[in-house]
Amino acid sequence: MDKVWSSVEEAIADVEDGATIAVPGFFAAGVPRVLLRALIAKGVKGITLACGCGPLLGASEELAQLVKNKQLRKVIDSYGLYRSASKGMADPFEQAVRAGEIELEVYPMGTLAERYRAAGAGIPAFYTPTGAGSIVEESVITNIPENRRKKETKVIDGEKYVLEYALKTDFAFIHAYSGDREGNLRYKMTARNFNHVMATAGKVTIAEVENLAVPGELAPDDIHTPGVYVQRVVKVPRLSFALTID
Repeated sequence: MDKVWSSVEEAIADVEDGATIAVPGFFAAGVPRVLLRALIAKGVKGITLACGCGPLLGASEELAQLVKNKQLRKVIDSYGLYRSASKGMADPFEQAVRAGEIELEVYPMGTLAERYRAAGAGIPAFYTPTGAGSIVEESVITNIPENRRKKETKVIDGEKYVLEYALKTDFAFIHAYSGDREGNLRYKMTARNFNHVMATAGKVTIAEVENLAVPGELAPDDIHTPGVYVQRVVKVPRLSFALTID
């Protein structure tokens, strides 16, 4: 089945207001920036971006535009703010979070990865020792007080575990170094990060690929995400960028 779409705009045409979208990336590595730019141009509002480790810090220009356009309702991440107080004062996203205009929900990075993996595997929830005995156990960590619900815990074999839920998203925006017309994807080095688990968690997975291959050109052992998880593929140029995290 040929899953290639003619343009990024066409590939995201059915993304509507209020959608929850998985956005992978470890800071700047593996961020689907072309898809994010198309999302900005489309102008959808009230969106939730479910992240992994600071991809929006790696796409700071796109994040600033999303904030300026008031398109964001919520961001889920493990590392969503600059560690520099002075840079945070100048960051429109951090100021919007502090003002309560955008919700920021924070989880440990490994817990987030497992939430996506569980969603892709059809597992509704799981117990993890991560965060037990800390504020992670006490409630969901968010800047919106009314959304701080207490988490369930359970003692198993004498050790306390925290119950976390799978994170299924409406869409997953994926960035791959190469992919074929059937949706089989390969990531390059650290750009793999959250891409492969998020690709399984999206109800509709849209992959932007730098290099488009014909079916059979990618060796089976070199494929990181099988095409069964990918509904749409779009060819994009490689973007250059500069990143500083203060």
